[in-house]
Formats: sequence, C-alpha cells, structure tokens
Amino acid sequence: MGNRVTRGDFEWVYTEQPHTRRRKEILAKYPEIKTLMGPDPHLKWIVSGMVFMQFLACYLVKDLSWKWIFFWAYAFGGCINHSLTLAIHDISHNVAFGNKQTKWNRWFAVFANLPVGIPYSASFKKYHIDHHRYLGGDSLDVDIPTDFEGWFFCTPLRKLLWLFLQPLFYSLRPLYVNPKAVTQMEIFNAFVQFSVDLIIYYLWGLKPVVYLIAGTILCLGFHPISGHFIAEHYMFLKGYETYSYYGPLNWLTFNVGYHMEHHDFPSIPGCRLPMVKKIAAEYYDNLPHHQSWVRVLWDFIFDDTIGPYSRVKRLYKLEKAN
Repeated sequence: MGNRVTRGDFEWVYTEQPHTRRRKEILAKYPEIKTLMGPDPHLKWIVSGMVFMQFLACYLVKDLSWKWIFFWAYAFGGCINHSLTLAIHDISHNVAFGNKQTKWNRWFAVFANLPVGIPYSASFKKYHIDHHRYLGGDSLDVDIPTDFEGWFFCTPLRKLLWLFLQPLFYSLRPLYVNPKAVTQMEIFNAFVQFSVDLIIYYLWGLKPVVYLIAGTILCLGFHPISGHFIAEHYMFLKGYETYSYYGPLNWLTFNVGYHMEHHDFPSIPGCRLPMVKKIAAEYYDNLPHHQSWVRVLWDFIFDDTIGPYSRVKRLYKLEKAN
C-alpha cells in the first residue's frame, strides 16, 4: 500500500487505490473476464417481483396493530427494502438494461425505489460514481464518515447508536461533505416516490406507509444485513481497505458481499461476481475477507481499535480541482 502518514485518526495513504492495478493485471491475464460485463437479464424481473411483493404486504398489514407493523417492518419488509437499495446499487452501474440504455436504468431505479418509501435512487447514483472513481477521496467519497463521527462515536455505546443512525448520516453527510446541485432526475424521483406514498395512504391508510418507511430506516440501521456497510471498507486489518464476504446473505443482497470483485469490475452485475472470483482465484483467495456480517457488527462495537475513523483516505487534487 506504500508509505502511510497519520493525519488525524484516519489512515491517510498516498498511493492509488488497489482496484485500478488489480483490474489491469486480471484483465491482462484473463481477458475472458470481459465477457461477464453487460446487463443481467434476470435483474428486472427479480426486482419487479420484490416491488409487487411489498405492495401486497402493504395491503396485508393495513389492519394490523402498530406493534406488528414495526415487527414485520424489521423482520420482513425492511429486509426486502434493504435488498432493493442494493438492487438500485447494481442498477446504478447500468446492469439492468446495459450501458446503451442509461435512461431505462435510471427510470427502473426509480421504480425499484418505490417500496423504500423515501426518494433515494437518483441521489445515490450521483454520489456512487465518486465512491468508485475516488475511493477514499477526501471531500469526494461521501461514504467516508466525517471527523465529528469519528471523534464522537468512539465508545461501544456510541458506536451502537451510530449504527442505528446510519440512514441519517448517509442521507445528510453528502450535503455537508460534497454538496451538489439538485438534478432533474432527483426531482422526478421525489415526485414519483411521494405520489406513490400518497396513493398507498389514500387506498389503505397510514400503517402501510409507516411499514415501508420504518422498514427502510430500521434495516438500514442496526440489522444483520447492514453489516455490509461496515464490512466493505472499514479497515479491520491495517493495509486493507476493501473486504469481501462470501456467506449466505449474498443471496438476499445481489452479491454485494463480493465487494473486492465489485470494485475491481463495477460493470459486472452481482450475479456474475462469483465467476470473477473463480476465474481469478489467485488474486482473491489470499486476501482477508469476512465470514459473518453479524460478527462484523459485534467487532465494530466492542473492538476499541475499530470505529468510524477506521477508513483509508486519499487526496485527489487534480480531480477535485476539475
């Protein structure tokens, strides 16, 4: 990883991100990897089924008591919604309809967003490009916690609170770290989302709307699936800034656990990332990876050496100036 200099409590590095070099080496050795790039023909049908499953759930929960609304929001609906946010992640890389149909991908992401209850897809796309292009970039990669988060959420209890509040920080951090102008697609995303929310409220009342939004907030916060937020880039071992997870929760999350592979080849859909690992096994088998997202959350909370500051940061002066 090169020489490191401590500035604050982040791990500052002055080398390029490892994914650029590894991508070049793998493609040179295994050019057949390129055949894995391109759209996933099944993604649009899987996502559509999940969206309509949540609309059916809205009808089924409309007469439940509030305690059961929140129970099913956490145990079922939120899991579907979290999975849909990860489908939106895949769609942001144009893997639903391909790079030649970018508008179809953007519109389909808005459709996938509907059960989430809160407009998300257009803003995510706008910032996620920077996360790949400027991984760890100071004031560019809004996936990096702020100095306040690193300073304040440093004890087990505070880190637990930070995990519960992750949806809030992920929503507000871009506005503070790297504010960008509101786009037409974001306005469209919000208009469609709030219109559907109002239609659900008109048809079935408040409880289904709360079911959707509460599920999103709860399951993007402290939840086993949310272990991927910490597992992906928090530095559990010095010198390693991206980690994969190869366990069963990948079945629910469009293989987001294959995160080293994803950053190496972001244009390959999640369904084909296991094939990347299989083809280029010698590049991945010896890299550290996580066995359990639940264990990741446990270690994050109770290990004094891990916290919001456990991230690699870089300076991208030329890119930032442009």
